[in-house]
Amino acid sequence: MSIKSILAAAALALALPAVVQAQGLVRGAQEGAEDGRAAGGPIGAIVGGAIGAATGTVNGILGVDDRPRFRTYVRGERRASYAYDGDVRVGTVLPSAGVSYYDVPEEYGARGHRYTVVNGRTVLVERGSGRIVEVID
Repeated sequence: MSIKSILAAAALALALPAVVQAQGLVRGAQEGAEDGRAAGGPIGAIVGGAIGAATGTVNGILGVDDRPRFRTYVRGERRASYAYDGDVRVGTVLPSAGVSYYDVPEEYGARGHRYTVVNGRTVLVERGSGRIVEVID
């Protein structure tokens, strides 16, 4: 892995919203360091941690592996969709009244977040603020 690749991944990580980075960055760094240590010892842990941090940030709060299971879970809950006139995207703050928010089961590791369904799309929001931090496509 070249230094240019690591710098490009780091630049991409910095371009994403800070809230999304926090969860994915930590989890990605931990998993990357563990995988790197297993494959290449201490140096592998350092490189793996940096790459994992960038990858974890890109994967978001739930991560790629949890998204399909979470979508299936939400469909099974049959939550009503809130009709919203604005953009459903990361950073949008949903109104405090009229939107129903639900706890994310612990198995998904999204502490500090809740979910709701807006315009037919499942979104993770910050607990308390209603700010969308991840749109689950």
